Amino acid sequence: MAIVAVGRRVEPLEALKQELKDRVPVAVAAMDVTADEAPARAAALAISEFGRLDYLVNNAGFGKPAPVHETSDELLDSVWSVLLRAPFRFCREALNVMEDGGSIVNVASTFAVIGGLRGGMYSAAKAGLVGLTKHMAAQYGRRNIRTNVVAPGVLETPMTEYAWETPRFRRMNFDMTPLARTGTADDAAEAIAFLLSDKAKFITGQILMVDGGWSSTKFLSEEAATAVPVGTQS
Repeated sequence: MAIVAVGRRVEPLEALKQELKDRVPVAVAAMDVTADEAPARAAALAISEFGRLDYLVNNAGFGKPAPVHETSDELLDSVWSVLLRAPFRFCREALNVMEDGGSIVNVASTFAVIGGLRGGMYSAAKAGLVGLTKHMAAQYGRRNIRTNVVAPGVLETPMTEYAWETPRFRRMNFDMTPLARTGTADDAAEAIAFLLSDKAKFITGQILMVDGGWSSTKFLSEEAATAVPVGTQS
């Protein structure tokens, strides 16, 4: 096992390389995934450093959800460029160099499969990623290339810290999640690792929701269900 890690900033990439230095070889490349040369450059690094490319994980993220009427063309283009166009181009490049039997995981979101407030361009892009994944599962299945989606719910990451403690955010997420804890990046990583592995060798074209049951239940915490609305107390 070896890893090619790609991201915008070199510092976290080097930190990852240092963290894993005694476990697996890591080659890093700081780049903008939307750049024209990015997919070819990343694939070439895998081939030059390790001689092959077996797996691809598309996990770049960007932007805060916003409703359609609040979305400018400029913002739409920038968000879709990261969330949909870049994964499409990385998949295309990987397919050109990946041997039969490879595995691809596209990281989408629960907002790709259910309606949600303020989804807008984010929901549309992530739903497009699901559509791309299902197409690829059909198109390249005869090469034994598996393509799946991991769709996290709200996880505690730098992308969500701006809203994590707000009452509205907590009601929409924590009060409606059956499992009595919040999700982490490790939870998504474990799901990705499973789908890449031979343990999932007969799984393709699927969406694995990593959200503590938020999207598949109508759960409401006891505290939220019995809360007295403001202004009704005697």
